[in-house]
Amino acid sequence: MKTSIIRNISLFISTFVFLQACNLPHHDPATLPIIGNRDVVDGDTIYHTVPDFAFVDQDSQLVTNETFAGKAYVVDFFFTSCPTICPKVTKQMLRIYNAFKDEDRLLLLAHTIDPKRDTVGHLKMYATNLGVESSKWHFVTGEKDDLYEIADDYFSIAIENPDVPGGFDHSGRIILVDPQRHVRSFCDGTDPESVDKFMKDIEVLLNEMKNNASPQ
Repeated sequence: MKTSIIRNISLFISTFVFLQACNLPHHDPATLPIIGNRDVVDGDTIYHTVPDFAFVDQDSQLVTNETFAGKAYVVDFFFTSCPTICPKVTKQMLRIYNAFKDEDRLLLLAHTIDPKRDTVGHLKMYATNLGVESSKWHFVTGEKDDLYEIADDYFSIAIENPDVPGGFDHSGRIILVDPQRHVRSFCDGTDPESVDKFMKDIEVLLNEMKNNASPQ
């Protein structure tokens, strides 16, 4: 019961932050906002960042924050036996993969929320059936609590619930993270039009990264 209450609170907080992000003030179209709470310490603004993590991908390789050092990445949460939204979201992730397949500054990261059934071997088969390169798109598993907790940090949702189809409440959000671990954009991964706009945001972030890397 205590675990259920905690997860319901996490669901509320994640949804609140997500909705607040939708109401961010107008920003320069050449940049993207940094999403999430922020603090001012000694005059410096401290933004929300994705914390350290360590998972294992479909090739049994350890995937950590260092895997994405200097790169932007696109994130989602899914499980291979999902009977509802996951196939739609994966289809849109595949669109992103194909659109940016040759873009070395962008990677994809998909977390299973069903580590009991989604073993490394199962994830390998899933990725192989999609025809994607493991160096570009990491499908990861790990400890269940770690997977669920990291979802909160991406302002997504992953909650075990035996009363819903498939046994999990989860978000269809696709999230964009910059090289500084800041969440910069998100979309509804079940809506192709939302994903179209999201892919434009990816282009904006890549251009921002290029400009920041250019000599002043």
